[in-house]
Amino acid sequence: MTKYAELILELINQSKDHMTAEQLFLELKKREPKVVLATVYNNLNTLCQEGFIRKMSIEGSSDRYDKIEKHDHLVCKKCGMLSDIRFEDLTKKLENQLGEDILSYDLKVFYLCPKCREENKRRHAPQTGLL
Repeated sequence: MTKYAELILELINQSKDHMTAEQLFLELKKREPKVVLATVYNNLNTLCQEGFIRKMSIEGSSDRYDKIEKHDHLVCKKCGMLSDIRFEDLTKKLENQLGEDILSYDLKVFYLCPKCREENKRRHAPQTGLL
């Protein structure tokens, strides 16, 4: 594993966020000023292919990268906020329904986060017209 791959893996494993390649590049640049964005993308691809990290693709936003540990995700349909959640393991249920063994699954639950839900309520609340 290259020095850059090790540093990128460390950043991802220590982060509570789901960072984009650009965010990882900016963080890595603080430690390694000579790094270029292409190097970050190349190392991210290699780390994904080798199973050290996983790529989170969500329509309408940049790919984000996450550590390898069993968990699922909540995705706000409005603002795109991504957060971890742990549901019971569904592997056996999915295998029973499919009738085949599965290697893994990636569960993303779309909802409105509390902030967007509150904003939605305010926007749709009746106007009283009182001063």
